[in-house]
Amino acid sequence: MGWCCSGICRALALLVLLFVLRGRGCRCLGLNLSSGDGEKSPSSDPDSWEALHRHKRSWVWNQFFVLEEYTGNEPLYVGKLHSDVDKGDGKVKYVLSGEGATSIFTIDENTGDIHATKRLDREAQAYYTLQAQAIDRKTNLPVEPRSEFVVKVQDINDNEPKFLDGPYLAGVPEMSPLGTMVVQVAATDADDPTYGNSARVVYSIIHGQPYFSVEPKTGVIRTALPNMDRETRDQYVLVIQAKDMVGQMGGLSGTTSVTVMLTDVNDNPPRFSYQYTVLESLPVQSVVARIKAADADIGSNAEMDYRIMDGDGPGMFNITTDEDTQEGVIILQKPLDFETRSGFALRIEATNRNIDSNFLSLGPFSDTTSVKVAVEDVNEPPIFSSPFSIMNVSEDARVGTPIGRVSAHDPDTSGSTIRYSIDRNTDLERFFNVDASSGIISTAKPLDREANSIHNLTILAIENLDPNQIGKGIALITVLDVNDNAPVFAIDYETLLCENSMPGTNTGMSLSLAFSVMVLLIVTMRRRRKQPLILEEERDIRENIVRYDDEGGGEEDTEAFDMVTLRNLNIIRDPSVRRDVTPDTPTFYHYTSASPPSYRSLSGNMVFREFIWERLKDADVDPTAPPYDSLQTYAFEGSGSVAESLSSLESLSTDSDQNYDYLSNWGPRFKKLADLYGNSDSSSVFS
Repeated sequence: MGWCCSGICRALALLVLLFVLRGRGCRCLGLNLSSGDGEKSPSSDPDSWEALHRHKRSWVWNQFFVLEEYTGNEPLYVGKLHSDVDKGDGKVKYVLSGEGATSIFTIDENTGDIHATKRLDREAQAYYTLQAQAIDRKTNLPVEPRSEFVVKVQDINDNEPKFLDGPYLAGVPEMSPLGTMVVQVAATDADDPTYGNSARVVYSIIHGQPYFSVEPKTGVIRTALPNMDRETRDQYVLVIQAKDMVGQMGGLSGTTSVTVMLTDVNDNPPRFSYQYTVLESLPVQSVVARIKAADADIGSNAEMDYRIMDGDGPGMFNITTDEDTQEGVIILQKPLDFETRSGFALRIEATNRNIDSNFLSLGPFSDTTSVKVAVEDVNEPPIFSSPFSIMNVSEDARVGTPIGRVSAHDPDTSGSTIRYSIDRNTDLERFFNVDASSGIISTAKPLDREANSIHNLTILAIENLDPNQIGKGIALITVLDVNDNAPVFAIDYETLLCENSMPGTNTGMSLSLAFSVMVLLIVTMRRRRKQPLILEEERDIRENIVRYDDEGGGEEDTEAFDMVTLRNLNIIRDPSVRRDVTPDTPTFYHYTSASPPSYRSLSGNMVFREFIWERLKDADVDPTAPPYDSLQTYAFEGSGSVAESLSSLESLSTDSDQNYDYLSNWGPRFKKLADLYGNSDSSSVFS
């Protein structure tokens, strides 16, 4: 029985085997497991099985290779099993058994081709041991003994290096010389170290330069600067990377952190030192601390000047001398931020201001001290990445359309997650929503640019760990116009034409002539009317005083006020006239064909709300209204009783259905009422 395998490795191995077996009578596609010397086949010899046990095999090809993580759609070809007994007449059948037989590996019983039907993972199982046998198809008796072979899973680079012992904590004495070993890190790669470069790892330092370095092959971390001072900085956090494929492009990588602590050595003489703790919210120009150098002298001989010689955060602090107490006053010059830096170390010198040259040998007349300032964390509200966001949205955008996104973060070390919301005082009608997690702003209602073209929203960013910490940002949303309004004439045009007009007659002239006649009629009628008692037309009708000169003449003057305004509210709901002044010119505003609802059908405060809205619309479209804000006063008391009013003022002077002719029979005292409410021809406006 012989074997053939696929792939480059199998091809190279096959060439070697061909060279070795060249003189043994083996064929290229069927490496014979038997001696090939013309012995009888087991099917013709009853003692064939015993004979097979005594056969001397010429060669055993017992290892195949299959690539791991194969992602193709077809089964992966592994190799071919072939027996010299197989003459190609279909009498021999190939059978496979062992690890993964039938579940992972299948064999074509006619051709002996072996395939892998599942994706293999070398890190889960590196090889499979299988048994193959050729049997007679009719008798199911073996034509050759069972042979064992191995299918080895060939590695690919599918695992990144991992630091199993990380993160690391190490220490090194301060003031150590250059190149002092700190610690050694090690990363392991689950890929096959015997095949290719998939498991060959090199190390590099990503964060921690120029203070430390790492050896690429060994992972040994060493100091890269000499004389590092623990009193200046005592801790360093390094980030070390391990990359396979010898660090080449395309290799996989893993990282770990190494915290290096500088341990103390006795490198400083005794000094008085000061340590202070301040809140990070301390305002600029505030006093951080007061220090004082002792001087046994008095008066001007004890006066001294202070200065900051060196320290962390240049420009963060300044020191001045308090002339009364000779103390050094440390003043904050820049804002503090605990998340950026949690502490500062300063070295301050105090020097006598007035030095006597006769005593220089007793000096030096100065001293230095160290001052440590620790910054205490304060819980701060979230900060928006952009405090002012400008967004645009089309007015025809559908509900739920995303407009833009705001982003905020917690500046504190706790790193709390953020929850977003809209200050509804800036979005009373709830046109917009914001996703609480992502900060995406979307539409919640249909928009109308003609009603409101700009929305100024206040976005709130709330810490989940501390809901009292709230940051605020502004989102200015501009509604973009679309062509959704048809042209509308400002006024209604009406053209009059005489019935006997000739073709080509100018309608404008005819209109001017309808107008002249109308003016003439109105002037004639006004001359015949009595002058109103109240001449101030702009005065509110409720403020008019009607004066009667006749002792029993009744309501003689009906021109000083508009009787229509005293009618039932549901009858006179005509928006074409203003209710607070007597209209002298017609209004050009018209309601649509749908009439407004009756006030009587409304309940509660809706009656007054509807009344105010109608008066507001009347005032907005009235061309006689002043071009500035004006105060409108209405004495509206509601819709009244369901039983209607019993007053005679509810009836009109000209359109009433009531017959008042009987008033003429009541004598001269009721003549005025008879003339006012009667149906005589004298009531015609053209009389």
